[in-house]
Amino acid sequence: MPETSIVIRTFNEEKYLPGLLEAVEGQEYRDFEIVVVDSGSFDRTREIAGEHCDKLLRISSEDFTFGYSLNVGVGASEGRFVAMVSAHTKPLDSSWLGSLVAPLGGDRTAMTYGRQVGWETSKFGDIQDLRRVFGPEARTLHPPNFFANNANSAVRRELWESHPFDETLPGLEDVEWAKYWMERGYQVVYEPSAGIYHIHEETWPQVRRRYYREAVAAKSIGMSGPSNVPAEVIREGGRFVADLYRVVREDDLFKRLPEIVLFRANKAIGTARGLLDGKVMASPDQRRAMFFDRGFRSVVISGRGRAALEETEAPRLKPGEVLVRVAYAGVSMADVELFEGVHGSLRDGAAAYPLVPGDEVSGWVVSAGTKVSGLSEGDPVVVGPARGCGECPECEGGRPARCTKRAEAGWTGAYAQYIAVAGRQVHRVPEDLDPKKAALARPLAVVMKGLGRLTRAWPASPDNKICAVVGVGPMGHLCARVLAHRGHLVTVFDRDPVRLAYFDGSGISKGQNLDELREFEVLVETTGDPEALQKMMAHSPPGALILLLGLPQAHQQFVFQDVVAYDKTVIGSVGSGPSDMAEAIEMLPRLELDALTGHVLPLDRFEQAWDGVRKRESLKTLLEVAG
Repeated sequence: MPETSIVIRTFNEEKYLPGLLEAVEGQEYRDFEIVVVDSGSFDRTREIAGEHCDKLLRISSEDFTFGYSLNVGVGASEGRFVAMVSAHTKPLDSSWLGSLVAPLGGDRTAMTYGRQVGWETSKFGDIQDLRRVFGPEARTLHPPNFFANNANSAVRRELWESHPFDETLPGLEDVEWAKYWMERGYQVVYEPSAGIYHIHEETWPQVRRRYYREAVAAKSIGMSGPSNVPAEVIREGGRFVADLYRVVREDDLFKRLPEIVLFRANKAIGTARGLLDGKVMASPDQRRAMFFDRGFRSVVISGRGRAALEETEAPRLKPGEVLVRVAYAGVSMADVELFEGVHGSLRDGAAAYPLVPGDEVSGWVVSAGTKVSGLSEGDPVVVGPARGCGECPECEGGRPARCTKRAEAGWTGAYAQYIAVAGRQVHRVPEDLDPKKAALARPLAVVMKGLGRLTRAWPASPDNKICAVVGVGPMGHLCARVLAHRGHLVTVFDRDPVRLAYFDGSGISKGQNLDELREFEVLVETTGDPEALQKMMAHSPPGALILLLGLPQAHQQFVFQDVVAYDKTVIGSVGSGPSDMAEAIEMLPRLELDALTGHVLPLDRFEQAWDGVRKRESLKTLLEVAG
């Protein structure tokens, strides 16, 4: 049985949790266990914690309060001392834990708390507040000086068993606990040698919500109330002046002034609202937003020609949905058209700004709704289209294009760290499939559907067809690779010698002159170029099968006599269904697709990726999102 248990509360802490756990492992004091209580994280928090902690506990985010999560952790721990530390902190040195628990050896010491130092990326005002509250001198607190802070504290287990943390409070459960025991003759010790960095990287709404929660809690335990609002506002005004004085001395006024103003204003507003009216915390949805307001990064197109990487709210999972952590997002011309405001879905109302672009995605399951079966946390997956209603016989039969209620379901939103999508859109992929390759499943499914329609029109013996693929962008490249894999004789046509060069050594022939199409029995058009389509119709031989995968970019005259007189078959195909996705997933490991997976950019360079699409700088670009 360890002498000390370290309890860490987590919610989406993958950024800083590794640093904390590494620092804990480096402590000189070794008689401890690590207990992590997670409140529904959907990033890698649980995976990281599971590799280092002794006990990993999970509670529902709907049940969360600071007091409740701590009580769950302490209840599962074994030490006679319990240290508590926030997941977004890091001990200053290797003596932190020993210094924190040492004062608990005294019979009348109920609790200790240690020093907190601001992080370089934290708000200036927050750093100064920590400096004011957590000074360099040790002290023993007695009534009426009730204070403690569970971001870096320790308590005696026997006292916690007699009086657990208050689970009804939205904050200040530490102060309530300290107050309870100080009023009964015990003391609280501040030990500055037990120091941590406290890393707050908050948006302004998050700053406001933090102080709102604390003000509601202060009113609940009788330490403050509406009459204290003027004093709180005056105090923040005084600290604003002190902050200005400090930045003037550091010759940093113009850089820091806007931040100082916003921090003090948001803190004062949050505190005043919490003291005057705490009813927001009574609403389950609003209460959850107050606790779980940590978002994630997404590329948001806010209007024509306007896009930025933003912090967006965490998705709320519905019973029939799956939360997916995105690994890679494929970049397509459709994404550029959404940005430029010319995509068809914007014209017909299927999509509207603001939106997160991206329809080609690979990733991992974070969690699944109650109505979703067959998927487990950590499963590697890809996301397919959801163009039908999902309920009619056509949709259930894997033919969403024939759905009588057919409507585009908006944009998948793959340019984001996390997406919540309908369970019917999510398809599991093999564990050993490269997630970069998996991100090509959706465009490959479009190819598989088109080729499926094509092969049904072939004669009884479909082997060794002489095939032409016109246009070898990403779709044409995939099509040529599949046809060649199936044993057909394939020639690819494109004006771009660089795109043709990707087939060097593949056994696939190359051509640039569309006047030379007489020998091909099967032709696939992927560009939508009216000139290319016209030449295919004019120069293909009698009896030819022509598959149109590219959407025509212009209206043009069409002579049906040429189709009838020369026995030609023209087949159109668009989109894909669940069976096509399954076929694509099965096909992916068999294809050589380095040309489509070799150019990868981080998510924050999405504009460079779009510019590359316009300039055709690479055959395909993938955005690495998980990194």
